[in-house]
Amino acid sequence: MKPETPSLSLPDDNVGSRAVKRSKPGYQLRRSRIAWLLVAPSLLLLAAVAGWPLFRTLFYSFTDAMLDSPDDYRFVGFTNYIDLADGAHYYGVLADPLWWKAVGNTLRFSVMSVSLELVFGMLLALLMNQKFRGQGLVRTAILVPWAIPTIVSARMWSWMFHDQYGVVNNLLLRLGVIYSPLAWVADPGLSMWAVVIVDVWKTTPFMALMLLAALQLIPRNLYEAARIDGANTWQRFRRITLPLIMPAMIVALIFRVMDALRVFDLIYILTSNSEATVSVSGYARDLLVSYQEMGSGSAASVLVFMMVAGIAACFLMLGRRRNGEE
Repeated sequence: MKPETPSLSLPDDNVGSRAVKRSKPGYQLRRSRIAWLLVAPSLLLLAAVAGWPLFRTLFYSFTDAMLDSPDDYRFVGFTNYIDLADGAHYYGVLADPLWWKAVGNTLRFSVMSVSLELVFGMLLALLMNQKFRGQGLVRTAILVPWAIPTIVSARMWSWMFHDQYGVVNNLLLRLGVIYSPLAWVADPGLSMWAVVIVDVWKTTPFMALMLLAALQLIPRNLYEAARIDGANTWQRFRRITLPLIMPAMIVALIFRVMDALRVFDLIYILTSNSEATVSVSGYARDLLVSYQEMGSGSAASVLVFMMVAGIAACFLMLGRRRNGEE
């Protein structure tokens, strides 16, 4: 009789896969806990620096406090937001035509400035991504406007836009574009364009820098393969460049839109917060400082926060939906 040979039992692959599946949720839970522990100090600092002032602003928006005596107040509910006092007319921030004028100005400024910054920033990023002599000098020169403080930029451009002594009018007159000096910051039809021009000049380098960082992460062999397949420049940009830099573009747009919606100093210095260019932040500032109405000013500030947070949330939802579709 032949001796029985022992049979080797191989491990079951299904058992190993089930063990991995059982351990995966626990591993993800541990990573999540570690992540929360690491960001907890930053969240606490953010709550102390930003959360407490936001809570105080929300609190004062339901009171009739004045700036010169903030401790002397009484609760008035939603009166600062909107109130039907005499049964026929509405009062409050939401019933003020100047508030809606400020909302329209802010949205118009944000759309115009951010759109132009995206176009010019993309062109500058594509230029800086090329290899040429003096590349470092060009990159440094492009970033100079972004490094200048906003107040300095606004004051500098206010002199350049001067109707009598400004270099802008002088240049346009020499070129024959205009035949008489223009009051850029005083004319209601031109003042918003003046603000947009200054903002685009200053913050386009930020957009270009964000897009340049994304461009330099794209592998060069993708362009070589597309070129071999016969794709032209526009096809390579639309099929390779644009999809791969889209996440960085969305982040840059979120930052710029939030900054544009909160614009104040540029408009205040250039146009003295005139009605043609007043922003929501400028409107809230006037209520708080000029009219000393802490309750109404706080209500306007809360509405500014809600508008900025809502638009930022929409951008984030669009980005998540796009990632989910991919």
